[in-house]
Amino acid sequence: MTDPFDIPAEPSDPQFDLSRFSPYRVALAAQLLSETLARVYRARFGLSIPDWRVMVHLSQSGRASVRDIEAKVVMEKSKVSRAAARLEGRGLIAKRQSESDKRLVDLTLTDAGQAMMDELLPLAAQFQRRIEAQLGTDFAGFDAALSRIIEAYHDSSL
Repeated sequence: MTDPFDIPAEPSDPQFDLSRFSPYRVALAAQLLSETLARVYRARFGLSIPDWRVMVHLSQSGRASVRDIEAKVVMEKSKVSRAAARLEGRGLIAKRQSESDKRLVDLTLTDAGQAMMDELLPLAAQFQRRIEAQLGTDFAGFDAALSRIIEAYHDSSL
C-alpha cells in the first residue's frame, strides 16, 4: 500500500470536522451494528463480542489458531486468547496442538459449540438482511466501498 499521507494538503481545506471524518464514521457504524447484534447473542447465549468473533470464525474455518483468528478478525491476541479460554471453559471450543506447527494451538468448535452456532448464525443472517433492507439499492455500493477499504488497508503497516 502506498503511504496514505502522501497526499498534499490543500490550503483551502476546511477545518477538520470529526462528524465527517470517514474512519470515525465507519468505526461508529461498526460499533453500533456490533452492539445491536451483541445484545441478542449476549442475552440468548451469554457470549461477549470477542467470544462471538472467535466462534463465528471457527464456524466458517473449521479449525484455526489464535494467530489466525487475530489476523482475520483484527482483534488483539490477548483478547482472542481470553475469549478462547472462556469458550473452552464452557465446553464450546476445544484446543489441540497444531499438527503443522507444534508451537501453535488449533481451536475447533465442539459439538455444543456447533449446536450454538446452528442457532446463532440464522440470527446473524437475519440481522444482515435487515441491514440490506434498510440500505435498499444503496447496499451494493456500500458493500463494494467497504470491500475496497478493507482491501486497501487490511495489511497497512500504520
